[in-house]
Amino acid sequence: MVIIIGISMMVPAAVDLAYGNPDWKIFAQASITTIGLGGMACLACRSDIGPRVTARQGYVLTVVSWIAVSLTGALPLWYSSLELSFCDAVFETVSGLTTTGSTILSGLDHLPPGLLIWRSIMQWLGGIGIIVTALALLPMMRVGGMQLFQMESSDRSEKLSGRMRDMCLQIVMIYSFLTLVCIVLYRIFGMGWFDAINYGMTTLSTGGYATSDLSFANFDTSLSLHWIAILFMFFGGLPFTAYAVFLRKRAIKAVIGNQQIKLFCLIIAGFTFLLTLRLLQNSDDSIFRSLTIAAFNLVSVITTTGYASGDYLLWGPAAVMLFFFATFIGGCSGSTSGGFKMFRLYVVFTGLRAHFMRLRSPSAVVVSRIDRHEITSDIYNAVTV
Repeated sequence: MVIIIGISMMVPAAVDLAYGNPDWKIFAQASITTIGLGGMACLACRSDIGPRVTARQGYVLTVVSWIAVSLTGALPLWYSSLELSFCDAVFETVSGLTTTGSTILSGLDHLPPGLLIWRSIMQWLGGIGIIVTALALLPMMRVGGMQLFQMESSDRSEKLSGRMRDMCLQIVMIYSFLTLVCIVLYRIFGMGWFDAINYGMTTLSTGGYATSDLSFANFDTSLSLHWIAILFMFFGGLPFTAYAVFLRKRAIKAVIGNQQIKLFCLIIAGFTFLLTLRLLQNSDDSIFRSLTIAAFNLVSVITTTGYASGDYLLWGPAAVMLFFFATFIGGCSGSTSGGFKMFRLYVVFTGLRAHFMRLRSPSAVVVSRIDRHEITSDIYNAVTV
């Protein structure tokens, strides 16, 4: 992962060089340093980790990997002319890699292009890193009920079966393809190439880093761009395993039959309807514009993207309460979004339902399921404890 970060630093170096910005030297130096550190780490650890990784090794790998990429990814920001402290540089990097979207930087419109593209790259890499980590390591570590997503294998001690490796590769390809489509659509409907590339990476990763202090309000006059953002933020909030299963089985039922996706769509539709009504009561905007603004802000919040096209705090206390719950709920498990996640919400509610049914009929045998998988007590405890 550290080597990937180092190689990725060459992209902003090339961008700054193309724009005639001297900061390209900073990215080149940071890239060489990072690749060197990653190479030495690989040489030092190549004999310590075999083809099979235990749960204990999985914990260590996950923690150490994220710490390492956070520290090395901060080097360009630390070296830059922004004169950030190392702590501030690490904060910005961790916020990017975790697709949190918080930033300590202001005056984004005047930042060097290399730094802007680097922030977007960090969020894009962080988004796919979160998905792969969730699929590859968390099921094995039995964290948060993610063992339900473990692929069936005759040898459970393997870190990744052949099918899991294939699925991870498919997901990387799907993630890259959707990002490319998003970039092209942004460009077709009015964004410049630089903005389209940046927003394309931060939209699908549901990270929310922008190239302007106004965020998406910079494109307030284009409702088409808002709907493109809505669509791809929504795609980023879906479980990427559903995409892979759909491609493998060529069955749309793999997507529309997924309980997480059903709940996700239901909440988005319901909340958007209520927010649209609220906007129509408080403004003279058309129904379509009110629907667009409501859907954009709701999807941005529920997927934890963080794009802003206006101040929804002015929409009234009822709207603020809906946004609060949307932020807490989040997207689907196996997606790039944050929050409590639809999977956990579904497990909690089905568990409570089963509990009350047992109270009413103590002798009844109640089995809770999600997508034909039984929700065992171990999974329920992993989600709720």
